[in-house]
Amino acid sequence: MKKKIILTLSGLGLMLAINSCSKKLDLAPVSSISDANFWKTPDQVDAFVAGIHTAFRNNVGSFQYLGEMRADIFGTDPGSNSAFTGEATQGVEKLWTNTLDGNNAGVSNFGNFYFNINQINLLIKKLNTTNLVTPANKNYYLGIGYGMRAFYYFQLVRSWGNVIIQTDPVTRIDSFNLAKPASSADSVMTLIKSDIDNSVSSFGSDYSFRNQKGYWSKSATLMLKANVYLWTSYRGGGTADATVVLNALNDIQTNVSGLSLLPSYANVFASTSRGNSEIIFASRDLLNEASLPFANTFFPQTGLIANFYDSINNRKFNVAIDNWGGLLRAPIKIATYREFSDLDSRKFVSIQPAYNKVAGVYQIAGAFANKYQGEQSAGLRVFTNDYPIYRYADLLLLKAEAEVILGQDPTNEINLVRARAYGANYNIAVQGYPNQAIDASPQEAILQERFLEFVFEGKRWYDLRRMDASGKYVFEYTNILSTDAYKLLWPIDRNTLTNNSALVQTPGYPKF
Repeated sequence: MKKKIILTLSGLGLMLAINSCSKKLDLAPVSSISDANFWKTPDQVDAFVAGIHTAFRNNVGSFQYLGEMRADIFGTDPGSNSAFTGEATQGVEKLWTNTLDGNNAGVSNFGNFYFNINQINLLIKKLNTTNLVTPANKNYYLGIGYGMRAFYYFQLVRSWGNVIIQTDPVTRIDSFNLAKPASSADSVMTLIKSDIDNSVSSFGSDYSFRNQKGYWSKSATLMLKANVYLWTSYRGGGTADATVVLNALNDIQTNVSGLSLLPSYANVFASTSRGNSEIIFASRDLLNEASLPFANTFFPQTGLIANFYDSINNRKFNVAIDNWGGLLRAPIKIATYREFSDLDSRKFVSIQPAYNKVAGVYQIAGAFANKYQGEQSAGLRVFTNDYPIYRYADLLLLKAEAEVILGQDPTNEINLVRARAYGANYNIAVQGYPNQAIDASPQEAILQERFLEFVFEGKRWYDLRRMDASGKYVFEYTNILSTDAYKLLWPIDRNTLTNNSALVQTPGYPKF
């Protein structure tokens, strides 16, 4: 009798099959179609590329948690561990209170990123050793592979610092040497930049988009390149790296037609507006296929929100219309809502306030996310919005940031974003750069504009981290003290440390 047991190695995120009736481990990949008979036709390669994008979509929840949840957006009323509706936060509050440790790591198993990294490694190897697809598809798919792998490692190095480097596909493992130590953050960054170069080279002159911008593209790689070199410009790269940023973004603007800000901020995120002119790369969700994995955490229970009022529309919430159907574990701070001007269209698109009504007077009780409203299906709300990874507003504000580093004028880029945000309310003398009080510090102005523009898009924590290597902005805007600078990185969860004895806990966090 043969019995197969599936194990997940937390350090590598690999699926292994073990034959319990043999002294020798059967470590071939577990699949209804084995590696030996899969790589035979172009259709199979196409399906594999689709599969790594599906796996990428499965990681969106981790992207959101790592990129935003520890910043200054979420929170409950002082002294409370419940949302304004009474729903318990159930440990999610450890993210924004920054009380994480190995037992409550917030994100475990390195976000499960290594599973898809291994799949990408296999894709790269097969493309480089076979001729199953046309040269154009081979180059495009290699561009995807190298670019997406660099994206994963950039997530990892910004979050944990030293992490495992794995660039060969693992299909068979020596059972006596499963543990693998982390490489230095510098080595990881070297790999990231090398993969970016390989991706750009593979794409060549092909700037096309596929699957309504739901596939990685050369523009996505160039956006990643801008993010990476902005990060390193604050960490010794200086103006040389900022110049690389500017060149990458200018490359997109010069060679990719049809990219622009949408006139309506709300339409950027609508499930009926996929692959619009503002999107550069988004993780795709579709009705009866997939929905945003973190949505329930952001939205209240339907029956509970019905106890509150929507002051904007001067009505009480009701079950028929406001059927959010979530479990509000991550409410929005009232202070976050109040950061926005009432004249800024992003305020009400992004955040839904909820009020009590006392003697005819509205009193704010709390707020929750509103950016991803999904669609109605059979009387239920389904969160089928695409999750934007890169969009044109991001390009503009990254460009403005590089211009500031280089001593250039960021006015045009900042004001394009502000003008769209304020619409008919826009008065360049009031809202335009450099006429707001915060504009006295261009860096602070860009940091605030990115906060207002990208809330709930997984960028705020990384923005705070990026703009000062010492953690200045993290200490200024979050509850982390400069004496706890180790919290700039994330702890490694207990299971991962247990399963990979070669790993060590992130410095500063308690060891087991």
